[in-house]
Amino acid sequence: MVWLARHGETTWNLAGRYQGRLESALSGLGMQQGIALAQHFFERLSRGDLVPSRVVSSPLLRCAATARFTAQTLGLGVETDERLIEIAHGTWEGRYRDELAANDPERYRAWREDPAHVAFEGGETLVEVLQRWRSFAADLSMRSEPTLVVTHDAVVRCALADLEGRSLDAFWNVRVENGAYALIEREDGRLRVVEECVHSHLDGIRADVTGQAL
Repeated sequence: MVWLARHGETTWNLAGRYQGRLESALSGLGMQQGIALAQHFFERLSRGDLVPSRVVSSPLLRCAATARFTAQTLGLGVETDERLIEIAHGTWEGRYRDELAANDPERYRAWREDPAHVAFEGGETLVEVLQRWRSFAADLSMRSEPTLVVTHDAVVRCALADLEGRSLDAFWNVRVENGAYALIEREDGRLRVVEECVHSHLDGIRADVTGQAL
């Protein structure tokens, strides 16, 4: 079993700033979400249900911090993998969504309407993110440990679209939330999505993603 989670809400999520490879801290709500995810797995353990025996995270602090709540609760360490890092937004990183909509309108419109064909200046494309995910997933599918993977919005969207047989044109149709996870099964060396966005453990603490710079 694999739990593919997005990190908890960050201060830059709240501010509507593009993060990319830059660091931003978990907000108070983001920390609550990380604790709630850990509590979710503790409750599963108490019932005798399957829980992660391995935790893998993007090296960026917002993911590692989210992962650490669960890892400490289950007595595990946190591995990091560069292939799980967020899309490089290049010259957009650190800038506000509304400012970019005004000052880089063509690229911003393309990102919202045709993301599969956008190349960020000094950054990446979704195809490159997908290639990183596929490399990671190939290794993941060959291992047997129940694994919690904590990564970023763009990585989760690319991963789920790919696993569900959809093209990157479906990028914005994938449901992703801070602190939520996709439930994925391993079958004959392949990964299969069981549930796209599990957020029952976030009752009362779900983030409003509509204002985030995604």
